[in-house]
Amino acid sequence: MEITRVTVVGAGTMGRGITQVLAQAGIVVTMTDRDDESAQAGLAAIEASLSRAVSRGRMDQEEADLALSLIEVEAGFNSVRSADLVLEAVVEQADVKRGIFRTLDEQAPEHAVLASNTSSISITSLAAATSRPTQVVGMHFFNPVPVMGLVEVVRGFETSDGTVESTSSLARRAGKTPVEVRDFPGFVSNRVLMPMINEAIYCLMEGVATRESIDEVMNLGMNHPMGPLALADLIGLDVCFDILEVLQRDLGDPKYRPCPLLRQYVAAGWLGRKSGRGFYEYES
Repeated sequence: MEITRVTVVGAGTMGRGITQVLAQAGIVVTMTDRDDESAQAGLAAIEASLSRAVSRGRMDQEEADLALSLIEVEAGFNSVRSADLVLEAVVEQADVKRGIFRTLDEQAPEHAVLASNTSSISITSLAAATSRPTQVVGMHFFNPVPVMGLVEVVRGFETSDGTVESTSSLARRAGKTPVEVRDFPGFVSNRVLMPMINEAIYCLMEGVATRESIDEVMNLGMNHPMGPLALADLIGLDVCFDILEVLQRDLGDPKYRPCPLLRQYVAAGWLGRKSGRGFYEYES
C-alpha cells in the first residue's frame, strides 16, 4: 500500500520532528494533540526548525515553504478518518498508548496502518487493543528526528509482511534507513543503550568521576559523539526512567533497575534539556 496521508498523534519533540521529515518528503501530514494550543506550539517549533535549516544552507526557502504547506494541525482525531497511516508519538506509558490505539482503531479507515513511535513498549500489546493486529507496527524514530538516520521497524507478533514493507518504504521516502527488529522490550536500541546510561548515572552517584569526566571517557575512549549523561539529557530523563522500568518489568531482570539518582532527578523535575536542567544546565 502506498501511503499518501499520515496523521501524527502528539505534537511534542518526537511528533513534530516526525511531522517535519514526512512533510519534507512531500507527504501530507496532520499533526494532532489534545488541545489546539499544544498543536499550534508544535507547528511553531517546526517553523523555527525549518527556518534554521534555511539559514544554515541545508535547504532553500522554497523547500521549507513547500514542507510547511503540507502540514495541518488540529486538536482531536478528525484527520484519522482519512489517513493511510496513523503514527502515535505520545508519552511513554503503556496505558496511555493502549487507550489511544483503541480510539485510532475505531476512527481510522479499515486499510490504515497504526504505528507507534514507542521506544520500549510492546507492539504486540498495543495491537491487542485493536481489531487489526496485522496492521500494527512500531516505527521508532530517534531524536533529533531531522538529523538521525535510523528508524527501528518493530514487527509485533501478528504484524504482516505488507505492513512492515509499507512502513519501511515510508521511512525510506523520509530519508531514513529502516531496520527491522522483533518485538522484545526495548527492541535493540534501548535494550543496549539504557543500561549504559544507567551505569553512567551510577558512576556519577557513587563519585567515580564527575559528569564531564564520565562523558569525556565515552567520547574519547569509545568514540561516542555524545557522552551518556549528555545523551540522557537530550532524550529526557523521564523517558530514560520510563524505558528502564519497562525493561525491568518485562524482562524480569534487576540489572535494568533505574539508578536511585535518576529517580531523584525525575522527581525533582530535572528532566534534561526540555526542562532546562538535568545532569547539565541549559539556557531556556
